[in-house]
Amino acid sequence: MVQDSKSRNQHDVREKSILSQMKNQTKPKQACSSRQRVSELVANHKFQRIELVVLRRYPRRLVNSENFTGSLAAACGRDETGIVGIVLWADQVKQVKTGDIIRIENGWCRSRNGELVVSTGKTGRLTVLDR
Repeated sequence: MVQDSKSRNQHDVREKSILSQMKNQTKPKQACSSRQRVSELVANHKFQRIELVVLRRYPRRLVNSENFTGSLAAACGRDETGIVGIVLWADQVKQVKTGDIIRIENGWCRSRNGELVVSTGKTGRLTVLDR
């Protein structure tokens, strides 16, 4: 029990450190490229840029539909304002791991079962900032 508490405490300290680093980053001068926060996301709208800590990545599955054929995985991430679902497509599935800090640019936000979910869609870009 003490060990679980200790490892949980270490995880909390790491997460707080990562989130504080994200808060303290200098903001770009251009308003259009400023980082959006989870609390500012709106369902069925695009966003310019969001940075998240990946809390969990679920197992991949194969999809074969009219719009997409390939690997797909769900994940969840957070910033200093909240938690959001993440959809990972194709190569992103292998690229993103639990604990990574990621940036999604030119992505979209949807509502699924009452929860917000973000993704790059077809035109966006995902970058792993830190492991």
